[in-house]
Amino acid sequence: MDYIDASVVAVPTDNKDKYIEHAKAAAAIFKQYGALRVVESWGDDVPEGKVTSLPMAVKCEQNETVVFSLIVWPSKAMRDKGWENVMKDERLNDFCMPFDGSRMIFGGFQMIVDE
Repeated sequence: MDYIDASVVAVPTDNKDKYIEHAKAAAAIFKQYGALRVVESWGDDVPEGKVTSLPMAVKCEQNETVVFSLIVWPSKAMRDKGWENVMKDERLNDFCMPFDGSRMIFGGFQMIVDE
């Protein structure tokens, strides 16, 4: 079954166009190294919680929007090899992330239901 990388980040709302450009370039690299699909989602209805929430998790500020991303891989082994290659790809040196990467949360997930 497929393997998923997911991340959540706070992006300055004014950087939406820059983020989309960045995400499209990164998606091409991930797909070159085996990703089946790359999805970027701009927050539209992401409520602030009282105990915990996505905005709280990434310390989202007033002028920022929560972005949820996922990369679908055919397997964990392909994901591990894909990331190894992505991290060596010199095109990443040209990337300027239009957000504070230190507040990104991320992880890898084994898909257990796909209906």
